[in-house]
Amino acid sequence: MKRTTIFVDEALEHDLKAIAGRRRQPVATVVREALAEYVIHDKRANRPSLSFVAAGASGHADTADRHEEILWRDQAAAGSATRALGAPRPAARSRGARADRRNRRGR
Repeated sequence: MKRTTIFVDEALEHDLKAIAGRRRQPVATVVREALAEYVIHDKRANRPSLSFVAAGASGHADTADRHEEILWRDQAAAGSATRALGAPRPAARSRGARADRRNRRGR
C-alpha cells in the first residue's frame, strides 16, 4: 500500500471517527473502503460506450457478396503491401453474376 495524506474538514473527520468506532475499525480502513467504492462507481458511470458497434455498417445490403471486391479496392487505394508482394487480384464479378448466384441459392 502507498501512504497518502488527505485534508478533510472537522465535521467529516468527526463522522469518519464515529463510523470507524461503530465498526471497530481504523479510520484508514473506512476511508480506503469508501474510496474504493467511489472509484468503482465512477468507473461504471464513465464506462465508454461500445463505440465500435455498427462501425462496419456500410449501408449496402450486398457487402457480404462484394467483400473481396471491396477489400481489394480499399487495399489498392491504400497502397497495400499485399499488392506490392504480387498477390493475385481476384477477377471482378459483375452484378449480373452475383444476382445469378443468389437466384441459384434461392434468394
